[in-house]
Amino acid sequence: MRRKSRKRANTGSQDSSQPSRNRVSHASYEGEPVDLSYGFHSVESLIESDGKQILEVIIVQNRLDQRGKKLIEMLENSQIRYRIGDKEEADEYAGAAVHQGVIALIKRQPQANETDLHNHLDSLQHSPLILVLDQIQDPHNLGACIRTADGAGVDAIVVPKNGACPVNQTVRKVAAGAANRIRIFYVTNLARTLDELREKGVWVTGATDQADQSLYQSDFKGSVAIAMGSEGKGLRRLTLEKCDQLASIPMHGSVSSLNVSVATGVFLFEATRQRALE
Repeated sequence: MRRKSRKRANTGSQDSSQPSRNRVSHASYEGEPVDLSYGFHSVESLIESDGKQILEVIIVQNRLDQRGKKLIEMLENSQIRYRIGDKEEADEYAGAAVHQGVIALIKRQPQANETDLHNHLDSLQHSPLILVLDQIQDPHNLGACIRTADGAGVDAIVVPKNGACPVNQTVRKVAAGAANRIRIFYVTNLARTLDELREKGVWVTGATDQADQSLYQSDFKGSVAIAMGSEGKGLRRLTLEKCDQLASIPMHGSVSSLNVSVATGVFLFEATRQRALE
């Protein structure tokens, strides 16, 4: 499919019926709601990337081993408050999640919206690479997509406010700190946002097995958004209609499709490869 000639620019709370793994944390610190990050790798990455967001780190008494002492050294060097707690308290914060005896309480940031997205893109000094995630349901998949996006140098992730997994503590753990490094924008109407991006000169590619061409035949240079669909259902019909081109991953074995987080990595790093040649 050939590129169109359009000018390109240079440039909340969850319902109680939702599965618990997708709920946003209702933890608080000194009366204020907070987000959580847990597990050594996630907390260490957060300290290195944006330690100012951390209000306090709780380390369980039985994790004062070599790794725990290394974490304490990082916290002290960064002048981040921490305390030694017990497993019961950690379990209460993390629920059924595996927290490894380490939990960070993080300032809850307001959700960035459509206006914030456009302001962010206008502030960039280069052509953006945007990842659009259309109703990803599983927090492990969402976290893996965010981590991959950070590694590929994505400038913004766009997700719908409704019908998608929120960025909760499970997502943060899987993302290993990337959820605090990359900008994530929550939009009310994804189809309308894609229209607005196209008006700004962003070329939108939809990942789908319905495509007549592979991603290796597709153009990812310039201002680009790559839209990935949900587990099982893929991209919604209206999202597909808003794409400038559709592309698929060639499959050569008995497996007909890839997990969405794996497919996201394939698309993003093909885009990264092409963009490095510009």
